[in-house]
Amino acid sequence: MFLFDLEEIEVVAKFPTTRYQGSKQKYADWIWHCIQHIPFETALDAFGGTGCIAHLLKQEGKTVTYNDILKFNSIIGKALIENDKEIITPEDLSFILRKHTEILYPNFIEETFPDIYFTDEENRWLDVVITNIRHIQNEYKQAIAYFALFQSCIIKRPYNLFHRKNLYVRMQDVERSFGNKTTWDTPFVTHYKNFIEEANNAVFSNEKTNISLNYNIFDLSNSYDLVYIDTPYISDKGVGVDYLDFYHFLEGIVNYDKWNGLIDEKSKHKRLKLNGSDWTNSQKIEQSFERLIHQFRDSILVISYRSDGIPSIEKIVDFLEASNKSVTIYESRVMKYVLSTKKSTEILITGR
Repeated sequence: MFLFDLEEIEVVAKFPTTRYQGSKQKYADWIWHCIQHIPFETALDAFGGTGCIAHLLKQEGKTVTYNDILKFNSIIGKALIENDKEIITPEDLSFILRKHTEILYPNFIEETFPDIYFTDEENRWLDVVITNIRHIQNEYKQAIAYFALFQSCIIKRPYNLFHRKNLYVRMQDVERSFGNKTTWDTPFVTHYKNFIEEANNAVFSNEKTNISLNYNIFDLSNSYDLVYIDTPYISDKGVGVDYLDFYHFLEGIVNYDKWNGLIDEKSKHKRLKLNGSDWTNSQKIEQSFERLIHQFRDSILVISYRSDGIPSIEKIVDFLEASNKSVTIYESRVMKYVLSTKKSTEILITGR
């Protein structure tokens, strides 16, 4: 097992800031440090999330396929990975941020989510901006516009999540031990402009054809030199991270016309109906790992993991060795995760 200190590694990837739960952004350069000696040309980021690892691989000149089962995440991949030249111009931004007499604006968010996540004024703003974004014809400009909106929504939320009805946490005039009320109360438009600038600065071409997909990972073929795997995490207590539950509001945004029919009306915070995932089920995740490793047995496998996860690191190594892989395990310095009550070590497992 190899131990590296993050502070010894030079930052090589320029990527927009994000507060996405489970993001590997702070580990991206450490991950590259661990795998840069491995020869490969094509790579699949199987559970793409924020896209930070896919973006890093793109910067390193690889042909990258980003994939995520959540539609809003795949749009992030389209904006930052598949897109190689389009940016939001001042004219585009002006169009997005103002009302147009020729456009009929619905008020779905304002009517559906009062006193849940954002103020009434903010909900009205969201309805307008989403409608304008939906009128953008260029798919890559539209993807960037959505990306900035996702990040703006996240940054204004307590805990950066949509897991409960808790606007009151932000609005109460009390002393706090967490969060940043100044950030929460900063107008949407200010955050939005900042994230547009960050996204624009992240767009580049590596002279390769990179794509973003929106598939269940088991529906993809084994056609990549290297597959990077960062599945939803289940702690040793059996508690899983369900990203649809955490970020259902963002998934609703990109399904705006269908949103009403997707809501679980039994939930106080009007989340989307959860379809259940084997990756969040402590009884099924081990079998899913075994299936995934077997599926991509002909590729180099790079697995981001944590020292206290289910299945155990030893079990994952067994699956890799059963697929005739030579296994190397790297361990970072200990870092505490958001909302975690204990410290956990970041692990990288490679199978070649």
